[in-house]
Amino acid sequence: MAKQKKHPSGTIALNKKAKHDYFIEQTFEAGIALSGWEVKSLRAGKAQLVDSYVLLKDGEAWLMGAHITPLPQASTHVIADPIRTRKLLLHKNELGKLFGGVQQKGYACVCTALYWKQHLVKCEIALAKGKKEFDKRQVEKDRDWAREKQRAMHK
Repeated sequence: MAKQKKHPSGTIALNKKAKHDYFIEQTFEAGIALSGWEVKSLRAGKAQLVDSYVLLKDGEAWLMGAHITPLPQASTHVIADPIRTRKLLLHKNELGKLFGGVQQKGYACVCTALYWKQHLVKCEIALAKGKKEFDKRQVEKDRDWAREKQRAMHK
């Protein structure tokens, strides 16, 4: 099996579906509380954020639905749950902004990326407004038009 190439930016995983399903309005950088086997798996790039979201309750933020696949040799004495809830570490004023934003109708808090910052794993979370089906089609049309303009300019 070929060894995976490391991302130069330190990116571990991206949630491309979040950018498709939501208008990203504001992003925050959060620390994430992990156990040892999870860090080892993240170093190997074994993470998926496809169905992940952030749950805000009791003044805390929790990452739900993020899948970190345990390595077979990493955790022999610990029962590894790949989709357990993980606590996000944020400042009180950031939590206040998130709580205020999520209270508005149509807004949600989603995880958009996991990445390394020096030796720590960071989670980029976003306050986002859900897109309707016609919004998604309009964004696709705009993208196609921009691509056509670019092609026409190069000819």
